[in-house]
Amino acid sequence: MDENKIEKVNRDNIFFTAYGTPHDTVPFDRIRFEDYEEAFMEGIRRDDESIEKLINDPEEPTFENTIARVDISKGEHYYDLLDRVSNVFSCMMSAETSDEMDALAQKLSPILTQHANDVTLNKALFERIKYVYEHHRELTPEEQMLLDKSYDGFVRSGALLDEAGKDQLRKLTEEAGMLSLQFSQNLLKENKAYTLHLTEEEALDGLPQTAIDAAAQAAREQNLEGWVFTLDFPSYSPFITYATRRDLREQMFMARNTVCTHDNTENNLAICQRLVNLRREMAQLLGFETYADYVLKHRMASNVDNVYKLLNDLIDAYKPTAESEKQALQEIATRLEGEDFKMMPWDTAFYSHKLQMEKYNLDAEMLRPYFQLSNVIKGVFGLATKLYGITFRENNDIPVYHPDVKAYEVFDRDGSYLAVLYADFHPRRGKQGGAWMTEFQGQWIDRKGNNVRPHASLVMNFTKPTDDKPALLTLGEVETFLHEFGHSLHGMFANTRFESLSGTNVWWDFVELPSQFMENYAVERDFLRTFAFHYETGEVIPDELIDRIIRSRNFMAGMACLRQVSFGLLDMAYYTKKDAFSEDIIPFEKKAWEKAILGKQLPDTCMTVQFSHIMAGGYAAGYYSYKWAEVLEADAFSMFKQNGIFDQETAQRFRDNILSKGGTEHPMTLYKRFRGQEPTIDALLMRNGIDRENNVPNKSSNL
Repeated sequence: MDENKIEKVNRDNIFFTAYGTPHDTVPFDRIRFEDYEEAFMEGIRRDDESIEKLINDPEEPTFENTIARVDISKGEHYYDLLDRVSNVFSCMMSAETSDEMDALAQKLSPILTQHANDVTLNKALFERIKYVYEHHRELTPEEQMLLDKSYDGFVRSGALLDEAGKDQLRKLTEEAGMLSLQFSQNLLKENKAYTLHLTEEEALDGLPQTAIDAAAQAAREQNLEGWVFTLDFPSYSPFITYATRRDLREQMFMARNTVCTHDNTENNLAICQRLVNLRREMAQLLGFETYADYVLKHRMASNVDNVYKLLNDLIDAYKPTAESEKQALQEIATRLEGEDFKMMPWDTAFYSHKLQMEKYNLDAEMLRPYFQLSNVIKGVFGLATKLYGITFRENNDIPVYHPDVKAYEVFDRDGSYLAVLYADFHPRRGKQGGAWMTEFQGQWIDRKGNNVRPHASLVMNFTKPTDDKPALLTLGEVETFLHEFGHSLHGMFANTRFESLSGTNVWWDFVELPSQFMENYAVERDFLRTFAFHYETGEVIPDELIDRIIRSRNFMAGMACLRQVSFGLLDMAYYTKKDAFSEDIIPFEKKAWEKAILGKQLPDTCMTVQFSHIMAGGYAAGYYSYKWAEVLEADAFSMFKQNGIFDQETAQRFRDNILSKGGTEHPMTLYKRFRGQEPTIDALLMRNGIDRENNVPNKSSNL
């Protein structure tokens, strides 16, 4: 490339200039693929230049000229270029990737890891931070938290290691970064590669019309006759729940539960083993016995013993209920199929549905007509209006990265601009499964005092509309929407001085509190009646149907809890290893979580190889966080139940003390300021109908 061409590309690269869009939102329609790599490399160059200026500053290091400068400095520009392009690229890698993007990610991964190491292992930079850490003025709680986070972040990244140790850490982190990326790419490819193509109508027996219509549309999109089912949840879940063809349920179940175990280039078994060892080696190099010890130093749980105490208390509390639920499933299956029938994992959802119908006359399909996506959006946004006074306005002038995506301006109670919220609802080929919240821009207060507002994004995989029906959700999908929306509120209400402490930048066993808290509303009568209207008749969801929802709330709660606990046990088993991990992944997995598993395990299935949370998603040694936060949110919501689920005074306290504070203080300090006391497990047990006195022999009130 000649110099004239470089100059032209630099001038045209969209990441280098003001976007000229509403609220300076990302101009997705103007991004060229070649812009990414160039912006990354220029961002690294600018970072290096800014750090060089900082370490050569002749002034005595202070909080203002060192710590705050690192956090809010945008160099000579009003934005941080590396953050700017990284936020967009990482979001696209999850929501709208391609082979071209995947290849670039593999190329950039070692470069970006090397740059991150160059920063955190920069001796001169660390010496300035260390000086401030030891000689600072009196600081506000937020400033102190930033200083502690900055200093400890460098230490935890190897700043105190000798040169040999630093070199070793560089190698370990670079390899781990590449393997995490490869894990995710393999998982996406394997999940999207599988389809169940059916051409005989009898094979559809038992399936609801919504699932049949969606499968027919999927087939048409592939120019195929008949029906196509995939491993995307809106396709897989109805099939495994309703299909009467047991052999086909087995086929779908085994396809989903053996992804990335096959003898092909997408096999993740060796990658997982290596990632566990890399993280153990990193932790031990930094002076910790295990990776879990390293992680938990900055978690509310604080140590391995407290994590296991929570998980074991939950097993003690829920296992008797779970065993009763499992027995009830076997009984209904025996009654319907005969004495010789043996329950298998691909039967659980099928007979759970049968039992739920028998006990409550309720299933997901009965509720779909009342959960039209457009109405659910109004309901969820309306809930935020009731609680916090904020409002949402779709703005078609804000560019989006796919036609499925909607963009909203969010306004505060006083009418002032609060945030931008993107919502991406449906599965597609270049999109990871699951649901998550992320940000294209965080919140901070710049040096001129401007409160830079966030651009949050909700990404989900909900049931798609068909040619003759709008998108109709299940109650579970409504709960997922509320969950991710809770994360977005945490981001949109952020009101802190420093970006690295704002919004969801909190300890990982605290970050799920706002999201899981919102799920409570999914079964609240007064909330459902605000938006659950039949998509054809306009009839509000009947009280009698809501009664059935409420009565069935704890249906299979014991088994659901043990499932989550089993994932926590598996996570901890990997990351409490003190010695080199050389065991075969599949048998290790079976043993690790057996305490929370009911019944015989299948020899060929494997969760680890698709467990993105702990292998590629930042939850390594932290999956217990979901149950930890569940205790918090149940305790928090009990206050709303006491004062009124729409009580604005209680909501304002939740916003002021939890949602807007980010990571500016210790999470328990923030929680106690909201609640007036530490949380207990009692509200969770009461909500789930668990008899604490009979099921928990060693009771403990607090987390």
